[in-house]
Amino acid sequence: MRPYTDHMSRRSEFVAGVRAEVPLLLGVAPFGMAFGAYAIEQGLSPALAMGMSVIVFGGASQFVGTQMMAAGEAGLLIVLVSALVNLRHMLYSASLAPHVDHLPVRWRTLLAYMLTDEAYAVGIQRYRGDDPSVSKHWYVFGAMVALAVTWQVTTAIGIAAGAAVPDSWSLEFALPLTFIAIVVPEFRHRPALAAGAVAGLVAVLGFTWPYRTGLFAAALAGMAAGLATEPLLGARAGAGADERMEAA
Repeated sequence: MRPYTDHMSRRSEFVAGVRAEVPLLLGVAPFGMAFGAYAIEQGLSPALAMGMSVIVFGGASQFVGTQMMAAGEAGLLIVLVSALVNLRHMLYSASLAPHVDHLPVRWRTLLAYMLTDEAYAVGIQRYRGDDPSVSKHWYVFGAMVALAVTWQVTTAIGIAAGAAVPDSWSLEFALPLTFIAIVVPEFRHRPALAAGAVAGLVAVLGFTWPYRTGLFAAALAGMAAGLATEPLLGARAGAGADERMEAA
């Protein structure tokens, strides 16, 4: 009876993860179409564009890599800049690591490959839940599968449509809107607010910097601001508790 119960738990977690990811897919789908169309417009073959979507599996870095390919940049430079754009995934991995370090290597490898901004946003909320489920990684996996399937299918649609996608659709706004949906709910504490404000300011100042280094600098500045703010709040909270104890 126990294996049957575990199986049902895994299945329910998987389905719940898929459902939780669906609202974010409304922003992912047009962005995938935009990448497919953009890649063809920049001269990539359909096979190369689709292969890039499967192997890289990172929207922002795919756009940057495609742009650099079209400009004739060196292959090593394209790889380095693409990795730089996706450097935020290291932060996601560090955040999820305590929750998945008990899983087999095959599971950790699969989750690492499929990790994206939207999947992380859904997954970390599940891991913050207080329930004792041992199958939460199936929830994360469900969210990742939903996003991966959507990304590959919409990329293929964009490739097929090519330059036929009209500019009036303004699909380039899909990714920022998706990030807004992910980030805004996290602005509930002062460290997050400080990190967002500093990162936003640096990103604006560094918008014209070459090779998207402004994005990298914004990420580092935001992390530093959040880390610097959190101990100060902890100290204030501790001082407040001491005052309440003395008053009692």
